[in-house]
Amino acid sequence: MRKMLTGIVVAVLMALSASMAGAAETYAVDKAHSSVGFSIMHMMVSKVIGEFDDVGGDIQFDPKDLPGSKLDFTIKVASINTRNDKRDEHLRSADFFDAATYPLITFKTKKIALKEANVYDVTADLTVKNVTKEVTYQVTVLGPVKNPMSGGTALGLEAKFSLNRQDYGVNWNKTLDNGGLLIGNDVDVAVSIGLEKK
Repeated sequence: MRKMLTGIVVAVLMALSASMAGAAETYAVDKAHSSVGFSIMHMMVSKVIGEFDDVGGDIQFDPKDLPGSKLDFTIKVASINTRNDKRDEHLRSADFFDAATYPLITFKTKKIALKEANVYDVTADLTVKNVTKEVTYQVTVLGPVKNPMSGGTALGLEAKFSLNRQDYGVNWNKTLDNGGLLIGNDVDVAVSIGLEKK
């Protein structure tokens, strides 16, 4: 009987050890080294470039445990920055993002698949202004490396993609004299997120 109990305990400990070894590690977003940039056509002749400065969240990642990994993060809408205070105030208003009503943009992972070395197809729910759509983007994982300042383990995520702002209810626009639009609908997005292992 004692032998049987000992065998069961050993088996349980081994199973727990194996599950812990394969568990995705948790990283906190390093806000000082993270941003979500964007660019959009203005009057059909130039581009407005800006970014969201406040990106947060905890991210779980292990290349050997992709089902247990989650590249989830949130963006504070009020942190939008196009280097023009009047324009930023308008973008925060109900005409565009309505930051008072919808303070966060969220990206919640549903599936991660390896595409090539350090590059992953990430399928997620992207929510803007309470409109959620499933999207799939390529994400490049950089690192891990040792942070010489903190001594911790650092990781980076990078992604570039385009989306139509009208798909998320960001519709405000004006028609120009020549029939064109003041603001384009297609937005080019560049995500760069620094992470520190917790």
